[in-house]
Amino acid sequence: MRRFFLRFLDVWLFAGLSAWLAIGQTLEQEPYTWARFAGILLPLLVVQLPVLAVTAGKEYLKERLSRSRYLAVRAGCFLVALPALTYFHPGTAPDGLFVLAACLNLALEGILTASAYFRNRQAPKVLRIGLDNAILLSITLVAAGLAAMSVSSMDDPAHYPDGFLLVHYLFDGPLILRHFGIFVQFFLQFEVMYLAGYVFYLLNRHFLVAVVLKEKGLLIYLLSFAAVLSLLYPAASQLIKSLTLRRIFGDIIENPFVFENALVFSGVMLVSLPVVLALQWAQQNDRISLLEQEKTRAELDLLRQQLNPHFFFNTLNNLYSLTLKQSPDAPESILQLSDLMRYVIYRGKEEQVAIQEEVQYLRDYLRLQQLRLRLPLALKVSVELDDEQQPISPLLLIVPVENAFKHGIEPAAESASLTITLRCRKGQLFFRCENSVEEQPGETGGIGLENLRRRLELLYPGKHRLTTSAGITTFTAELSLDL
Repeated sequence: MRRFFLRFLDVWLFAGLSAWLAIGQTLEQEPYTWARFAGILLPLLVVQLPVLAVTAGKEYLKERLSRSRYLAVRAGCFLVALPALTYFHPGTAPDGLFVLAACLNLALEGILTASAYFRNRQAPKVLRIGLDNAILLSITLVAAGLAAMSVSSMDDPAHYPDGFLLVHYLFDGPLILRHFGIFVQFFLQFEVMYLAGYVFYLLNRHFLVAVVLKEKGLLIYLLSFAAVLSLLYPAASQLIKSLTLRRIFGDIIENPFVFENALVFSGVMLVSLPVVLALQWAQQNDRISLLEQEKTRAELDLLRQQLNPHFFFNTLNNLYSLTLKQSPDAPESILQLSDLMRYVIYRGKEEQVAIQEEVQYLRDYLRLQQLRLRLPLALKVSVELDDEQQPISPLLLIVPVENAFKHGIEPAAESASLTITLRCRKGQLFFRCENSVEEQPGETGGIGLENLRRRLELLYPGKHRLTTSAGITTFTAELSLDL
């Protein structure tokens, strides 16, 4: 159910937009019946049908069309089909309602597209408007819309049923231009009226909730809420009462001290309270998540620091043995060690490397180890990669191999064996390291395998499986990884 709702969430948003417009138009005049509501909603949905269809089939279209064709389909839906159906709309609702619906559909599509674009990206600073500015922008747009509809309605005597203007869903561009001065007056006064409520929202968010509720608790918050309301609502009511809009629309507020005015402004604060609390909760979660990421990064750095000395100590011991024997392989071994150290120091710090680099590092390590063994090693290496550039975290595959040499091959009194198998297909990696043992070790790798387990938990949570098993004469480590 959750997946179904999320998949068609955009469809619900577009359908909800039409439903709100139908509700508003239904309330324009009596009778307020379901039949009247349905008679308005159904034509709006018919006009909106291409939008609903393309939005519902968005994932299907993305899978089967190229990006350019998919964008062409969406553009044709919103810029061709929607305007055409708006012009030839069915039903008896005012033309202005369908024009408004088309404009709001385009606006909603722009919002959803911008949200999807910036969801996984860092939005430019200019676009990070925040909740406060978003509400302020909405107030400005609503004030402009009401002013436009008021001017478009003012020349029709039928819109003055009680001697005052009753605003309808009308948009008459030439009339607005002809009475542009009146439009500006209406807009500014509507803006002031809504800004009065906006001040209460700001006080609630940035003072009452952020300071009082957080530091003093619920009881003091409620008392402060009542105090702020009593001190400010009469002044805000008087400001709205003084606007000249009342001469055209009638008295919005007759007495600035009546308790109903306090209910209106307290409603603004209470309605915004869940949004404010949710936003603060999200910000707190972001801070906690950031701290956890920093902790994880610090722990990974510590594990790498523990891993690298372990490798260096083993390799330096190898070189020491070669120099004691005055082996002619010592110079080449030093060069190989240099390459290995360069990889560990520089590439080992990267978050990911190509899997082919890990394989090459593994082969170099095996060659260096074979030079110092006093007994021959039966070595078998099998590598199958469908993509040599497949990203993987560095220095993962070497750990079971180091463990094999440390606990099985180096202590062996007779010839030892080592079989390594690596397969990586379509991002699914399987790695197997099996070595011979003469005595079962009391521990399965010490710091090496334990560090590997922890690194896998941090780097690939829920996407890995590391198992070890000990037979009579063999020890096996297997790693499955979803890259």
